[in-house]
Amino acid sequence: MNKKRISIEDVAHRAKVSITTVSRVLNNVPSVSDKNRGKVEEAIAFLKFKPNVSAQRLARGVNNAIGLVMPGYPGIFHSFYAIEIIRGVGHSCETLKLDMVFHITNGFNPLNASNVGGIIFADIIENRKQVEAALATGTPCIVINNKVDDLDVGYIAIDNYAGGKMAADYLVSLGHKRIATVTGEMNTQSGLQRLEGFRDFLEKKNMPPPKEYIYHGDYSRRCARIAAEQFLGLKNPPTAVFAASDEMALEVIAVILEKGMKVPNDISVIGFDDNPACLYGPVAVTTIRQPLFKMAEEAVRRLNFIISGKSQSIKSEVFQPELVIRDSAAAPKH
Repeated sequence: MNKKRISIEDVAHRAKVSITTVSRVLNNVPSVSDKNRGKVEEAIAFLKFKPNVSAQRLARGVNNAIGLVMPGYPGIFHSFYAIEIIRGVGHSCETLKLDMVFHITNGFNPLNASNVGGIIFADIIENRKQVEAALATGTPCIVINNKVDDLDVGYIAIDNYAGGKMAADYLVSLGHKRIATVTGEMNTQSGLQRLEGFRDFLEKKNMPPPKEYIYHGDYSRRCARIAAEQFLGLKNPPTAVFAASDEMALEVIAVILEKGMKVPNDISVIGFDDNPACLYGPVAVTTIRQPLFKMAEEAVRRLNFIISGKSQSIKSEVFQPELVIRDSAAAPKH
């Protein structure tokens, strides 16, 4: 009868510590407390756990495959964000003669890190344990679109807070005082920080948005439609709307036009992403640009430095967003 293979998760469970702590003990990281180190060593001895980290690292030395792990969500293959990340990773892998292994995750299934030389996590949404487990095996990892300060992992992200603030600042500079927003998914760092930047700027200007001006969305066109209809149905509707993605901005504009109103004459709209679709709709959309393709390319390049032995660590970087002014935002008429 085959015995169950003891995993690093089993060690962490018995020791009552995180997977990251077990990894640090296995890799002799000095920051682990004596108490936790003792608990982990006891669990390893009791469970007879035998990590094969050195063999895995040796194997990775000749492994030219990059894993791209992306949290799954409805409409992923129609998402500008997902397509740009896949396109950027794929282009960089081809340039560097690397293979790409694409994995859509629900956050709970274990990852097989042994068949790749390194892993790119496109955001961390309910799959933090997968990141911890990959790091624990010694697999080089980097995270895109999420600033991670409590794990030993490099990241490449956009300053979403600054982006939300930038959108609010521009609309205020045009003279708007009644500004609403359709947020991104609140369990994502991008959705949360764009709202925080937007709201903080307005509060500092003594223009805090009322509760009915904030619709908690999920980056889908469906939620943007519902939000726009609610905004337009208010007794005192907004004169401007900040949508946390261009897809949502396009849908907000569609609803406004369906109601017989004009953008920006009646209501201004600003998006986030710089999706090329913003150029070809009924109104060219003013937006906040984030360099997704460049971020994905850079993630592969930095991961390859580790895999090829040219570097010992991955440097993190936060890109700054950029305001792109087009035709969908103007001064309010009233």
